Amino acid sequence: MKPRISMVALGVNDLERAIKFYKEGLGLPMLESPPGVAFFNLKGTWLGLSKRDSLANDAGVNPVGSGYSGINLAHNVQSEEEVIEVLNQAVRGGAKLVKTAQKADWGGFHGYFQDPDGHLWEVAYNPFAWIGPKD
Repeated sequence: MKPRISMVALGVNDLERAIKFYKEGLGLPMLESPPGVAFFNLKGTWLGLSKRDSLANDAGVNPVGSGYSGINLAHNVQSEEEVIEVLNQAVRGGAKLVKTAQKADWGGFHGYFQDPDGHLWEVAYNPFAWIGPKD
């Protein structure tokens, strides 16, 4: 297997609400998408949104689950100030702030939010690692 993740697919309860959060709340560029799904361009990776039941059915698993799913998404930024900006943008867009922006045990700066469907996102500044080209 080649080392890459081409798309992150999130199962959501309300597709229209999720589209509004990611498109208007976070300002992600939405790609032309067929009915029942939404794709966003993340510069090398796609974010895909589908109804939770549909994704579970496609995989042949139960759509019901609770608590921590064992996965969270991370969005790395260029500064501590940008961590705060992105967390505030997410909350204004409808996210729930889970952990306020603060120094991290590993030496960086980070915070967490949950999207309207409870998917956990970390927003982090890592002064020790290159996170990719600037926009």
